[in-house]
Amino acid sequence: MARKMSSTLQVLVVSCCSLLLLCAPAASAGDYPPTAKGLSYGFYQRSCPKAETIVRSFLKKAIRNDVGLAPGLIRLHFHDCFVQGCDASVLLTRTATEASELDAPPNETIRPSALMAVAQLRALLDDACGGAVVSCADILTLAARDSVRLVGGPEYRVPLGRRDGATIAARERVVAAFPPPSSNVTALLAAVAKIGLDAADLVALSGAHTLGVSRCISFDDRLFPQVDATMDARFAAHLRLSCPAKNTTNTTDIDVRTPNAFDNKYYVDLLSRQGLLTSDQVLFSDGRTRGLVGRFAVDQPEFFRRFAFSMVKMSQIQVMTGVQGEIRTNCSVRNAAGGGT
Repeated sequence: MARKMSSTLQVLVVSCCSLLLLCAPAASAGDYPPTAKGLSYGFYQRSCPKAETIVRSFLKKAIRNDVGLAPGLIRLHFHDCFVQGCDASVLLTRTATEASELDAPPNETIRPSALMAVAQLRALLDDACGGAVVSCADILTLAARDSVRLVGGPEYRVPLGRRDGATIAARERVVAAFPPPSSNVTALLAAVAKIGLDAADLVALSGAHTLGVSRCISFDDRLFPQVDATMDARFAAHLRLSCPAKNTTNTTDIDVRTPNAFDNKYYVDLLSRQGLLTSDQVLFSDGRTRGLVGRFAVDQPEFFRRFAFSMVKMSQIQVMTGVQGEIRTNCSVRNAAGGGT
């Protein structure tokens, strides 16, 4: 499949530069959103000074052995923060009387390896710093940040000090938080607006789709009974090799160009009409978001700056700090059953 944009696509990018959204300033290097009350960049400086080093060192080896762990941990962080804030409630397992967030359809394909990595990090941090010091919510935040960096993405700092929640979101709330892959930009903007994010955040955070895979059933309506007119014909033929019929359980890379590298090729895909999901491709077809797609496609450093800004912003959604919540000693179990503070 061609890896370079055609001259027509380059013209489209230049045209995009005339849009106000495209020319709006993005976060410059070292420019972060305001820090939520109770969080700080040196939160564990005294209580667990090696916390970030421990997380990075573990993931460096783990991701080298399984590159799929990186998108798994990034997705886990997204799916935690998008539902009742970044409180690690996505990690809580079902009980005899209550389903877990992991049981809800949007979370059914969360990678088990990502959940296992969080549990391993919990044990390593407890060994180094004592129990109930680093929260599970902070572990998710650090793991996502380091996963981005370890596969080629930007280096950025995250404020820490989150506490863990003890409330599992209802299935209906989890489902409502994630628009289906067939969504248009109006639905996507409405979903992120509910949690304090805007159009620039939507486009930048969607860039995480430069990693990972998707099930055929998430996009096969674009292939059958006929190919979506907005999809490149060669790309459709390529997808049909992985998804030969509707409702198959097969998976395929979301970014066909560099599926295991965090870069800006996701946006190049969109300009080439090779976005996998409808909710990806519409970001380029809709004037409200087209500008930033074009900008990020030709300026990877700009994408990296804006992605880092939006990730830090997302990581502070409805955080609990201070004496709120708890710090789970077992990330999958409330402290009432597992101890801790």
